[in-house]
Amino acid sequence: MKSRKIVDGVEFLGTADWNRRLFDSLIPLPDGTSYNAYLVRGKDKTALIDTADPDQWEVLKAQLDDVERLDYIVSQHAEQDHSGSIPFVLEKYPGAKVVTNPKCRDMLIDLLQLPEEVFLTVADGETLDLGGKTLEFLYTPWVHWPETMSTWLPEDRILFSCDFFGSHLATSDLYVTNPAATLEAAKRYYAEIMMPFRQPIRRNLDKVLARDIGMIAPSHGPVYDQPQFILDAYRDWASDAVKNEVVLPYVSMHGSTQKMAHALLDALVARGVKVHLFDLVVTDIGKLAMSLVDAATLVLGTSTVHVGPHPAAHYAAHLANAIRPKVRYASIIGSYGWSTKVVEQVAALIPNLKVELLDPVICRGDPRAETYLQLEALADAIADRHTRL
Repeated sequence: MKSRKIVDGVEFLGTADWNRRLFDSLIPLPDGTSYNAYLVRGKDKTALIDTADPDQWEVLKAQLDDVERLDYIVSQHAEQDHSGSIPFVLEKYPGAKVVTNPKCRDMLIDLLQLPEEVFLTVADGETLDLGGKTLEFLYTPWVHWPETMSTWLPEDRILFSCDFFGSHLATSDLYVTNPAATLEAAKRYYAEIMMPFRQPIRRNLDKVLARDIGMIAPSHGPVYDQPQFILDAYRDWASDAVKNEVVLPYVSMHGSTQKMAHALLDALVARGVKVHLFDLVVTDIGKLAMSLVDAATLVLGTSTVHVGPHPAAHYAAHLANAIRPKVRYASIIGSYGWSTKVVEQVAALIPNLKVELLDPVICRGDPRAETYLQLEALADAIADRHTRL
């Protein structure tokens, strides 16, 4: 793929990773991903904003072959999918300086073993004049690492946002052509990566929105040439508002917990509550994370294994605790054979969730009439709490 013009003096150097299906050995990538770099040519100087994952260096290199001189490599984030090709770029352009903030510089020295003399550090709000093109560096910490920053190009009203507003989406499109598909990919990206940092995201949203943004150029996914819909989505996702929705992941060894999960599903739907049901044996954890962005309640269903939760349920609880959704309520349902400490152990796994724990429903063996009445009562409690939102 060749570099493509965004505006005069600004080019998109995209490397689509069509076949990648796992990120960080953890995150599913059903649509692949991309690593976006951007070339900004001023009258006097030329800057490359971010690079690419080292596996994609040859693709990026081919797009740089027509660039005779490179003065600056702007590193907005030290994670290797953005910074990993910096050593190769420096080898191709030995006179270039790596422009970044002091915290990112220190990380790059550790991660890539770059020498200190290649760096030019910049402060929050500092500018770099390329000659008719000005780069203003905006610190946006904890979106999603502590050293992350964005770059503002005022002459063209372009925000190079790094992971902010990104989407794991391999596409040949330069700009967003399918807002619904991009929004889904961006929501998955937010849920898996950004959600633990809602408070910093809100502050950084206010910071970047002080600019009159015409375009957002993220480091993953297509460029937003009409960015209002993704800005509105981030406002909503990062807010404290929750919706009349329940996330109900479950795992069932002999069918008892599955019966309970489906009975609770029916009871909640009858009370006007939307439910996202996931069988943890087969579910995509990205879909599970996405459903937690808006939900008011999490109910975890689990069989008992050696008096504790099934490993799949243990993992789901740990995941929810790690990504810190804004759920208000939680409960636990499930069954056991001879003894159980499921409730105590699951509750101990989610200390980051500041929730009201609603009465759990745990039965021995197959659910009976009493169990179903308890599930109806749990549905009543959830529906009642949701009406107060």
